[in-house]
Amino acid sequence: MLQTKEIKTFFFSQYFSDGLRITLGVLLPSLICTQFGQFDLGITLSLGALCICVIDSPGPAIHKRNGMLTGNLCLFIVAVTTGFARLNVVTLGLEVTAFSFLFSMFTVYGNRAASVGTAALLVMIFMMDKQIVPNEIISYSATILAGGVWYMIFSLIFFGIRPYRAAQQALGESVADIVKFLRIKADFYLPETDIDENYHKLVSQQIHVSQNQDVVRELLFKSRLMARESTNASRILVLTFVDLIDMFEQIMATHYDYGQIHEKFKTAGILPQIAELIHKMANELENIGFAILSNTRYKHLADFNGDLEKLKTKIDVIGDENETSNLVLKKILINLRDLNKEIENIFNYYNSASSKILLEKNNDIEYSKFAPRQDFEPHVFFDNFTWDSAAFRHALRVSLVCLIGFVVAKAFSLGHHSYWVLLTIIVILKPGYSLSKQRNYQRLMGTITGGVIGILILVFVPNVKAQFMLMLVFMLGAYSFQRLNYVVSVFFMTPYVLILFKFLGVGHLNIVEERVVDTAIGSTIAFIASYLIFPTWEFEQIKHTLADVICSNLNYLVKIAQSITGKQVTTTEYKLARKDVFVKSANLSAAFERMTSEPKSKQRNIKDIHKFVVLNHILSSYTATVASEITVKGMHQATPDTLKLVKKSIAILNDTAQKLGGKRLEFTGEKAEPAEIAVPTVTENLLKEQLGFINKISTDISKITDDVLR
Repeated sequence: MLQTKEIKTFFFSQYFSDGLRITLGVLLPSLICTQFGQFDLGITLSLGALCICVIDSPGPAIHKRNGMLTGNLCLFIVAVTTGFARLNVVTLGLEVTAFSFLFSMFTVYGNRAASVGTAALLVMIFMMDKQIVPNEIISYSATILAGGVWYMIFSLIFFGIRPYRAAQQALGESVADIVKFLRIKADFYLPETDIDENYHKLVSQQIHVSQNQDVVRELLFKSRLMARESTNASRILVLTFVDLIDMFEQIMATHYDYGQIHEKFKTAGILPQIAELIHKMANELENIGFAILSNTRYKHLADFNGDLEKLKTKIDVIGDENETSNLVLKKILINLRDLNKEIENIFNYYNSASSKILLEKNNDIEYSKFAPRQDFEPHVFFDNFTWDSAAFRHALRVSLVCLIGFVVAKAFSLGHHSYWVLLTIIVILKPGYSLSKQRNYQRLMGTITGGVIGILILVFVPNVKAQFMLMLVFMLGAYSFQRLNYVVSVFFMTPYVLILFKFLGVGHLNIVEERVVDTAIGSTIAFIASYLIFPTWEFEQIKHTLADVICSNLNYLVKIAQSITGKQVTTTEYKLARKDVFVKSANLSAAFERMTSEPKSKQRNIKDIHKFVVLNHILSSYTATVASEITVKGMHQATPDTLKLVKKSIAILNDTAQKLGGKRLEFTGEKAEPAEIAVPTVTENLLKEQLGFINKISTDISKITDDVLR
């Protein structure tokens, strides 16, 4: 049952939707032209579409359009230049070197710009061995451009038919990521769980949550259709995402000393019951996420009130029977009730009875401020012309390695498709060593296993129609998995290419050997180069990453401090600070994961950095807890004790930020006038306790920072 649902989830996902769109966009020109006896024309058009489809990543329609327009311009210029440069091996070598550097530098403008550079390099590689007479170069390049323009129009039409679908899919996948995060949090309550190992899983999953949330933000808040229209569909998507972020904060806020909890309550039988209830809530949230993804209505929300009451009864019994305080269990119960309420809120957005209320719901959040921003000014490009820039060193590395690959391919006459060496290098080489290493392994494994499958099909499936149908399946699989699982994508890509070459009449089984050999050579060159040629190691940049995350936590804490001293903090300010903490924490977790895959000799203070990552997660959790109490529930009163604790924590974090080269963020708040409605003593005590935890964790972070900097 679970596997069936996972399969359905994949077919409803944006990954399969992207794969279907790319497959049709690339294949249709060839199929149509073949019907009119213009097979060569169709292949050339498909080549242009194949290059431009690289740019067709998730995002607002206007970003797709601008990216593909720029890509088509680059496509034509590079195709013409390569067509003439290939007439002389020296000029071609110079072009490979220059263009590899230029287009690799596009990474300074973000992922979509980097994909524009990749598209340009792809057409250069495909044109290198193309036998074209000089007077046909312009017309051939124009045909490639026509293929790129065709794909751009096709993709935008595909996107425009169902404008909300991409956002719906991304939102559904974001829910699924949060479900996985919630399940990992649930495992903390199981006595047999290895707490350190579970923290590693947690921070790793947080990376996926953050990445998908950025995709949703772009789709919702950078799209005029979503941000400016007041249709029911767009409003529901936006409100669901806003509540989903609030829910993620609620899950983040549920942090406790799990080792101590295990020690105190391991014999009470309450902890497995808590874990089971959280898993049940995760199942319910997963069902809602699947309904969003599949664009269906989920009508039967489970009622957890009975389970919560049973849990409350057991917690009360534990408090009566034991001398040990059950206060922490009561906090967990409160968090579970809040989580249940958030799940109900999201469910209600898809209940038709509440649709009118949704349209009338007033929200003062300025959504446009939450979308990631990218500066495309020319100075950004030239400011990175410095040895301190990882992008500059990466571009130099790609340029030199492509030149080496070009020379090797030409000198040893590896076959008719030696451009595969350069293609492998372009695909594998990434700015960081760990990413290059990972891609290298995935490409080799995918090519070898896919090559075996390709051989078996060509030998044992002689029927042409059957081969064509299998090629379509492999093509669809290759493009569907290219963002989801690269090794699977390459596995599908290899037999697809082999069957395609068979239809083109270019070689047969010897193509398999040639592809594997060329891939192995390109992989070897890329792997050695990523270690020896201008390498970028995580320890060189980790100090800046640590400073960023401390400053974001500091800013978050200052917003809370301003709130408890009576200063008006808008919802937008608070949520922007929260978003910054989540994003910077995910960046730190990603940097740490990359560091662990680097050579041991390049892993500086790895144990201390791991402690820093865990402590940062705990600090963010405690801060989110206080933020939920103060900012969301409207508490605006500070006693001298609480204000002292806040100021002390801010001072410690400021000192830590300065040690790491970050900026200070001063707070000079005074005690506010008493609130009109007095805050209950128990709540004030809880606030004081939470601020005490923040103070302790801030001190621990300061100490571990000293160890990291040694």
